[in-house]
Amino acid sequence: MIEKYNSIALKTLGPKSAKLIMQLYDEGKSLFTTEDAAKIAGLSGNTLNVLLCRLVKKGIITRLKSGLFNIVPFELGSETVYISDPQVIAGNILYKKGLSESDYYISHGSAFELHQMVTQPQLTVSCSVVNSVRKENIHGIEIHFHPLKREQFFGVQKMWIGKDKTIQVSDLERTIIDGLKKPYYCGGIIEVAKGLWIKKDKIDFKKLINYALMLDSGAVIRRLGFLLDLFKIGKEEERELLLKKLTNTYVLLDPDFVHEGKYLSKWKLRLNVDSLEILNAVRS
Repeated sequence: MIEKYNSIALKTLGPKSAKLIMQLYDEGKSLFTTEDAAKIAGLSGNTLNVLLCRLVKKGIITRLKSGLFNIVPFELGSETVYISDPQVIAGNILYKKGLSESDYYISHGSAFELHQMVTQPQLTVSCSVVNSVRKENIHGIEIHFHPLKREQFFGVQKMWIGKDKTIQVSDLERTIIDGLKKPYYCGGIIEVAKGLWIKKDKIDFKKLINYALMLDSGAVIRRLGFLLDLFKIGKEEERELLLKKLTNTYVLLDPDFVHEGKYLSKWKLRLNVDSLEILNAVRS
């Protein structure tokens, strides 16, 4: 990549611009901040802003938001807008807000995609944060930040994105738990069920049950128990741990779907999505 820039694209740039792009590539920073650029170029204030604006106008870089940029890959030709690794961008947005890796992780539908639990690409990015952060729109890609309490921050792992970037993402079991908590951000309860079914041979069910109990969400416990029963996976004694936590209150299987369907007394659920529809979906 950098060789192409050296031989072609960099010839159209001034020496400071060329130095900046080359150094960013050398440091593996295709996604970079104003602070990164200032350090490399040795510029600041209006002089730095002018240099970056020129690079944006030439389509060499894309301004994702204030202070955050992407280098546009040479092979995209005349394309001037490029967004690499939206999950990494979400982390960078949080870093600029003063948050660290111990404060967030990629979650819900985005984590389902990273764990290869979906068959369709996700059009939004979901990120769980120990804070209240407003959603962002980066050139049409929505990034949703879901607040959670500090004591709910568990079940997180590092994952490589490409060869040189890592992100914080929910582990397989926590991904399922978050999907059961907010199915809407994974495409609905059927998509969550499909993800559970796809990974049924890799799930640590003891950990999965433990996570549900740690989160202490009655809705999650009910939905998880129901799906484990429906798919006949996991151990009976593990499902018994979930049953012991139930109250007499009924909740919807899919909280964002219609308020209809039969009541299932065992799991205190209203099945507003039919069991047969779920089974057909996961086995199709």
